[in-house]
Amino acid sequence: MPDHLILLAPSANRVYAADAPRLAEAELRTMAMGFGLLDPDVSATRVAGVDYLALHTGSELTDLDTRVLSELSAAHAIFRREGDLLAPVPVQRRAPYPGDLVTIQKYQGKTNEQWTRLLLNVTAAAARSPERLLDGTLHVLDPMCGRGTTLNIALSLGLDVTGIELDTKDFQAYSAFIKTWMRQHRLKHSADDSSLRTSGRSRGKQLRVEVAASKDAYKAGDTQHVTYLSTDTTDIDGLMKPRSVDVVVTDTPYGVQHGSHGDRLARSPLSLLDDALPQWQRLLRTGGAVGLSYNRHVAPREELAALLGAHGLTPVGGPADEFRHRVDASIDRDLIVARKEG
Repeated sequence: MPDHLILLAPSANRVYAADAPRLAEAELRTMAMGFGLLDPDVSATRVAGVDYLALHTGSELTDLDTRVLSELSAAHAIFRREGDLLAPVPVQRRAPYPGDLVTIQKYQGKTNEQWTRLLLNVTAAAARSPERLLDGTLHVLDPMCGRGTTLNIALSLGLDVTGIELDTKDFQAYSAFIKTWMRQHRLKHSADDSSLRTSGRSRGKQLRVEVAASKDAYKAGDTQHVTYLSTDTTDIDGLMKPRSVDVVVTDTPYGVQHGSHGDRLARSPLSLLDDALPQWQRLLRTGGAVGLSYNRHVAPREELAALLGAHGLTPVGGPADEFRHRVDASIDRDLIVARKEG
């Protein structure tokens, strides 16, 4: 019998829920590899009609084992199996802020939160310093951030995060949301909107947020930073320090209703990425990783991998189809991760 069972959190998305056990299994294997854990003997299973991941360890979980399992995108609870009984194992996840930060926003085209969290996890695991995900020092960049799902997930984990988005309506919507959310939860914070200018040239707008989980933490400087730049992701020279982010994670345009409106809607994702990747690569620290969610109908995996390689990034990961799943008739979703070597 399995030594441990991981109870999978329910997903509000019925289609995603059907693939969640398989995706969670692939996520666990990827994270175990990234964190230097033994190749886990893991499989999706059902116990009394409920979905779990069954994990054979042969021994008690180490502290690192428990921390990695706790951060899985679909992990709801962890149990040690003792005969027909399940003994709970305390989860050890970073969650300094109320969980509704991630779930409260509802709008058409919003990416599934569990998928976004999975993308962040496997990208961080591919980076040279994956422990930054666990200790809160990982700096995340979403260079096509839309209304901020990645920003909210990163903040909920106590991470610093930067987003870039050309669509001013998305920028305004996120600015209004995050300010209202922080006020409603009475969090000590500062939030400043201002013009984005360099050398007298207008580059768009920016939102800079500093927030802490408590007043004492704010006074002590234990704060998180959210930066949202409303500008063109293919033209960001001078707006951020080179080699200042650890991971880049984003949804590429799916060719349906995603994309950075205007120019991005009229272009293929491969054309957009060809222009944007040099900018993103300069912002990435050596050993950092890029994780892209994409639609196979409009961005063939082989072409995407070749494009990443052409821009100095080395694709990494396991079997090519392990994260592939159907969203709807027009979206065959997958992810690809590449690392900046050197």
